[in-house]
Amino acid sequence: MLLQLHPDNPQARSIKTIIECLTAGGVIVYPTDTIYGLGCDIRHPKAVERICRIKQIDPAKAQLSFICYDLSDLSNYTKTIPTPLYRMLKSYLPGPYTFILPASKLVPAILKSKKNTIGLRIPDNNIARSIIKELGHPILSASLPGEMVEEYTDPELIYANFGKLVDIVVDGGIGGMVPSTIIDCTGDEPVMTRKGLGPWEE
Repeated sequence: MLLQLHPDNPQARSIKTIIECLTAGGVIVYPTDTIYGLGCDIRHPKAVERICRIKQIDPAKAQLSFICYDLSDLSNYTKTIPTPLYRMLKSYLPGPYTFILPASKLVPAILKSKKNTIGLRIPDNNIARSIIKELGHPILSASLPGEMVEEYTDPELIYANFGKLVDIVVDGGIGGMVPSTIIDCTGDEPVMTRKGLGPWEE
């Protein structure tokens, strides 16, 4: 299904359709403030495995992130965050950043890296955040497979390529071509491990 949503004011009925799909263990392609991504409910391990199959990767080696609604989600899925780090996160989010943080016990085992960390994002995108707000907890985020980034900006092309592999392609307009900037916050100082869309000053 290709589902068109208004980027600023997503239709409630369409959001409801997406929520029903996610809670049933479905997989979607959806817009963020960077590139379109694959998503599913983090509480459905089989859906996570399905995304890994689409990407042709081992779940244990996958770079998967959570998309959160706001910083209140961080306290559930990460260990205690020092005040300076929390202030830094607050200054950069919502925005085109993925922050690598120590995972808490609430993070499903299939989503934790071998280092027991998790990538967390709060995109500046109304469609993505409306989905999460209505769902009531984060969704998984993974990049689309392959290197053809140009094809991942147009929802109709995405649907042509992935429509048979996912349940819903959410059309929120033309997407970006630059991924998020990744910041590793597991050491003494935050370190940028991938330069993406957002500016970063170390």
